[in-house]
Amino acid sequence: MEKDIVRGSVEMTAAMIISGTIGWFVLMSGQPVFSVVFWRCAIGALTLLAVCAGLGLFRRDIISPKLFGLAVVGGMAIVANWVLLFAAYPRASIAIATTVYNVQPFMLVGLGALIFKEKLTATKLFWLLVAFAGMLLIVQAKPGAAYSGSDYMTGIGLALGAAFLYAIAAIVAKRLKGTPPHLIALIQVCVGIVMLAPLADFSALPQGAGQWASIVTIGVVHTGLMYILLYSAIQKLPTHITGSLSFIYPVAAILVDYLAFGHALQPSQLVGSAAILIAAAGTSLGWSFGRRAPGGVNLRSRA
Repeated sequence: MEKDIVRGSVEMTAAMIISGTIGWFVLMSGQPVFSVVFWRCAIGALTLLAVCAGLGLFRRDIISPKLFGLAVVGGMAIVANWVLLFAAYPRASIAIATTVYNVQPFMLVGLGALIFKEKLTATKLFWLLVAFAGMLLIVQAKPGAAYSGSDYMTGIGLALGAAFLYAIAAIVAKRLKGTPPHLIALIQVCVGIVMLAPLADFSALPQGAGQWASIVTIGVVHTGLMYILLYSAIQKLPTHITGSLSFIYPVAAILVDYLAFGHALQPSQLVGSAAILIAAAGTSLGWSFGRRAPGGVNLRSRA
């Protein structure tokens, strides 16, 4: 058991670091958003196809038509989520877009209350208010020199839209319990190929080895390998450890944005980002006041 926890922790940490670097590769690809996501899906599909075949997941009894339909709906949401998040990077910066994207636990709480009639407790409302205060600090902060005016606000809006779509995909995933996750991921990227093929710009293919390397890395590493590491870790780790390690993702994204592009967060943005991440941790890990709550939900962000 202890060996599984150590191995799962290493896998989860690697998956989150990989996720945190995706923004850099998206910007370095030099491709329009629809094209980046299309190539992510196409190359990721080839990787996951080999994995699913190796695991023997192409059996008729592995997924029912109803669950397949749900997986398609979830795929539409997750692919649209990628489009919005990638579009937010050049407008609001990788760091800010990723931090804003991490409000998704609160959207899950709201959707859970509406759809599944889950109880909205005072503790959850408190963390929601903390996250909202953090959001206000980020939105009202003066953007850096490369980010200004309506474009910055558009980036914030796109990141919020991406978070909402991820929450939708997570709600759908709840209905897919028991379905092999690698197969779900394969269905999702295949849905993305169909959705984005008419929108991708094939007349402006990546130029040079650097741009192609970025595209291939996004498909193989950030999609195929990351999903394999993530799902393997989830199978080994308790929920509270999975939730804790998930916060490596936004921290890695903030560091990548600073080291690669020199985008340092302004003081109020730092405070706002910290408020959102602390509140997200409180919601996901079930932190409460006056008593120790059990570990929280395992529905965290994946770029």
